[in-house]
Amino acid sequence: MIAIPYLTALTTYFSYGLLFAFGQLRDFFRKFMDWSTSNNLHGYAPICLGLEDFYTRRLYLRIQDCFGRPISSAPDAWFDVVERISNDSNKTLRRTTNMSRCLNLGSYNYLGFAASDEYCTPRVIDSLKKYSPSTCSSRVDGGTTVLHNELEKCVANFIGKPAAIVFGMGYVTNSSILPVLMGKKSLIISDSLNHNSIVNGARGSGATIRVFQHNTPAHLEEVLREQIAEGQPRTHRPWKKIMVVVEGIYSMEGELCKLPDIIAICKKYKTGRGVCELLGVDTADVDIMMGTFTKSFGSCGGYIAGSKELIQYLKYTCPAHLYATSISPPAAEQIISAIKVILGEDGTNRGAQKLARIRENSNFFRSELQKMGFEVLGDNDSPVMPIMLYNPAKIPAFSRECLSQNVSTSNPYMFLDYSSPSSLVAVVTVAFPATPLLLARVRICISASHSREDLVKALEVISRVGDLVGIKYFPAEPNKQQPDEDLKKLN
Repeated sequence: MIAIPYLTALTTYFSYGLLFAFGQLRDFFRKFMDWSTSNNLHGYAPICLGLEDFYTRRLYLRIQDCFGRPISSAPDAWFDVVERISNDSNKTLRRTTNMSRCLNLGSYNYLGFAASDEYCTPRVIDSLKKYSPSTCSSRVDGGTTVLHNELEKCVANFIGKPAAIVFGMGYVTNSSILPVLMGKKSLIISDSLNHNSIVNGARGSGATIRVFQHNTPAHLEEVLREQIAEGQPRTHRPWKKIMVVVEGIYSMEGELCKLPDIIAICKKYKTGRGVCELLGVDTADVDIMMGTFTKSFGSCGGYIAGSKELIQYLKYTCPAHLYATSISPPAAEQIISAIKVILGEDGTNRGAQKLARIRENSNFFRSELQKMGFEVLGDNDSPVMPIMLYNPAKIPAFSRECLSQNVSTSNPYMFLDYSSPSSLVAVVTVAFPATPLLLARVRICISASHSREDLVKALEVISRVGDLVGIKYFPAEPNKQQPDEDLKKLN
């Protein structure tokens, strides 16, 4: 649970209240002035109604330049962001031909495979020439190539499961698999902060859904014990199936799942287990494992790994396998090649270096942010770092200022000699409805492709922007501006 500072919560509520009051007042006078004007919708109902329409007009449209920014390069440590302008107070945005070279702190490129790679890229190009960009068919209708079969074997071996099935979209993996595995007279117990794909998949399954407090094994046991004792609604018969669904790293919180404790509880009550293998847990203790290729592998799609019987059943019944176009062959080759690099099968130790660097980069960046006084969510070793903003006015302020900052001589790490004076930082801000109303944040994603100079440059910009918009909610440590020994060696 996030303990919101009292004054921060009060000012945030006041900001939203002020926005709502003045917005409603303006809407009232607009309706009063336009009461005689005909509102001809040509027989169509409005797309948005009520508070949804109010939120879109009065908040989202005013700051939409902070979202959906188009890029024109690979999402590497640095990328090109297309500049946009508006002539109608952000109601519409028009792209320009100008580009801004920005430090990328928003992409899921954890291991740095999203850009050109000396091992992966030539193989992907070769697969593109041989198989084309798409199979133009589902897996059962001519959409299975030797790459798809190789990928499934590769994933199963990598995960440590007997078999695996792959899909062309990570979101669809969860939303289509849960309705196949669960149904009426079944029970899904889900973490309260599970991804939207899990939520939609659970709803579409027709199963009864119960939610436990985020990452709280004790409450999970309480819910599980109660549901086993009571059974199905009305009839109180035993549940046909019970599935506990959790995530490995929660993408909006940056927290690691307490998987060992959760598995211990599930073993105690002899139920199904979660979907992610983390924290030294034996994969044999996880019945069904789901993951995406979108992040660490620099590709797209998702997978389910489990027993051979389970995977065979999914291949006969899952609509995402039967009807959706199969994963692109070059995307499949990218995943295979990335796994080989991680396992060292490319003949180098680059994979081990990437894994060590992402951990080192993540812990360094998190530690420095906390020393500066920011409220940072998540756990050590997690490359996802939400910095809490809270107040709605600070959402666009932080995003826009990061994209307009320049390195100054006041840089506390000024011993570094940058070849370019530009220090634009592209970040992702997240607000309602993706998060609760009071818990707006900026979500930082660290990559193994970031150099220490990149991280230091980003810290300098974020620190100054944090001072400017007032989001350093804790006192900074006295020695926060002293570089560590590794940084001194960079001079």
